[in-house]
Amino acid sequence: MKRISWERIWICFALWGIFIFPVNLPLCALEKPNIILILADDLGFGDVGFNGQKKIQTPCLDQMAEEGITFPQFYAGAPVCGPSRATLLYGQHTGHAPIRGNPRWTKSGQKPELSSDNVLLSHEMKRAGYTNAVFGKWGMNENLETNVGHPLNQGFDEFCGFNTHVEAHFHWPEFVWDGFEKIIVEPKGRLINYKERSIYADDFFQHRALDFLDRKAGKEPFFMFLCYTIPHLGYTVPTDSSDLYKNKGWPATSSKSHYYEGDEDVFRAYAGMITRMDRFVGEIRNKLEALGIGQNTLVLFTSDNGDELWSDFFDSNGPLRGGKRDLTEGGIRVPTVAVWPEKIEESKEVNTPFAFWDILPTFCEVGGIRPVVETDGISFLPTLLGKTNSQKKHPSLYWEFNEKKGPMQAIRFGNWKAIRTWNKELQNMGKMQLFNLENDLGEQVDVSSKYSEICQRALKIFEESRTEHPEWPLKPIKPNP
Repeated sequence: MKRISWERIWICFALWGIFIFPVNLPLCALEKPNIILILADDLGFGDVGFNGQKKIQTPCLDQMAEEGITFPQFYAGAPVCGPSRATLLYGQHTGHAPIRGNPRWTKSGQKPELSSDNVLLSHEMKRAGYTNAVFGKWGMNENLETNVGHPLNQGFDEFCGFNTHVEAHFHWPEFVWDGFEKIIVEPKGRLINYKERSIYADDFFQHRALDFLDRKAGKEPFFMFLCYTIPHLGYTVPTDSSDLYKNKGWPATSSKSHYYEGDEDVFRAYAGMITRMDRFVGEIRNKLEALGIGQNTLVLFTSDNGDELWSDFFDSNGPLRGGKRDLTEGGIRVPTVAVWPEKIEESKEVNTPFAFWDILPTFCEVGGIRPVVETDGISFLPTLLGKTNSQKKHPSLYWEFNEKKGPMQAIRFGNWKAIRTWNKELQNMGKMQLFNLENDLGEQVDVSSKYSEICQRALKIFEESRTEHPEWPLKPIKPNP
C-alpha cells in the first residue's frame, strides 16, 4: 500500500484553506483592480475646493474627496514637469532618478531621454498583467528620431498625445500623436485666432480615454495614465467653460506672452480650464459606474507641481509659499485625492507625507507584485485601505532642482524642512534655511541659527540622499538653446 507523507497532507490542508478562506490571500490575488492615474499640469495646492478654493468650481473633485481619501501632505517629484514625471515613472526621487531636469537644463546640452533598458511604472504594470494606456502629455520622448522614449516602446499598449515637452505647451495644437502616427490639425501654423484649429487638446484626450474604457471594461485589468495639459501656461479654454465666470466682477487681466497662446482674460480662462478638467474627472467616474467597473477601479488624482500663475487672487497655493520652480511647499506640495469604492473609507484625510516615487510601489502592490526596480518609494496601499498601523513611513524626503535660481536642494524629515541653494547672484552658495512646518507651514521664519544640531542632521541627510550625475551637477548652469 502506498503511504501518504505528512508533507502531502499539510499541502492538501493548505490548498483547502486557500479555497475556503480566500480572504487570507494577498490583495488582488483573486481579481486585479483597474487603476487610473490622472495628472494635472501645474495645478496649485489651493486650486481645488477640497483644499479651500472659493472662486473656482471643482464639484467633481470635491465629490471625490467626500467619497474617498485626501492627502494634504502629498508631494510632487519636482517643481517642474519633466523631472517630476520622471520620479513617478522610475519610483526614484531626483537624487537618484536619471532625469532630474527639463530638456534645456542638462550640462552637456543633450536632451535627457528614457533608455531602452530602464524599468518604469508601465513595465511593472505590464508584468502584473495590465493593459496600459497613456493619453495626453507624455513629454518624455525628446528624441523623435530614435523614439526610444516613445510610450509604445516603454511598456504602454496605447498612446495618444504629445511626445515631447514643448509640444504640450499649446492647448489648441497643430498636431497630436496617435501611436506612432502624427495627426496634423488644420489649419497649420501659428494663428492670430488659434481657436480656428479644430481641437482643444484635452477634449481630444478625454474622448480617447472614454473610448478606451468602453473597449476595455470587463476584460483584462487596465492601467490608464491620463495626463491633462490643464492648467499649464497659455491660459485658454473653449468659451463654454470661460463663460461660467462671466460677470463675476473679477479684475481684467491679460497675457502678454509672445510664445504661449492665451485668452484675453487670464483669470476667466484659468478658472474655466480647471472647471473643465474637473468635469472631465466626473465624466471618467460616471463612465466607470455606467460600465459596472467603478467598484473595482482605483482612481488617483494629483498634479505634477505647483501653480505657474502665482496669483493672490485665487490663492492658488493656500497657506503655502511659492509655486512652480520653487522648492518651498507651494512648488512641490500638490492636491491629491483617491477613490476606490468599498475599499477606501469615505471622507478620510491622511496627513502622512507621501511623494510621487511612492506611486510605483503602491500600484505594484495593488497589482499583486513587488517592484523589481530599486525604488526610493514605499507603498501607501495600507493607508488607502485604512490599515495605518501597518503603514511604513519615510524617514526623509528629498528633492533637487537646477533651473534659473538653482541649483537648490530640499529635504523634509519629520516636521523639519531644510532648503539649500547655490546661487551666486543671491550670494547664498550652499546656505541652508531651516523651517518647522508644524508651526510655520508658510516657511516664513528661518530657524537655522537656533537649531545647529538639526542643521547638522540635515546636512547628513543631504549628503546621503543623492548620487552624482554628470548631467545634473549641483553647480549653476545656463539653459541650452
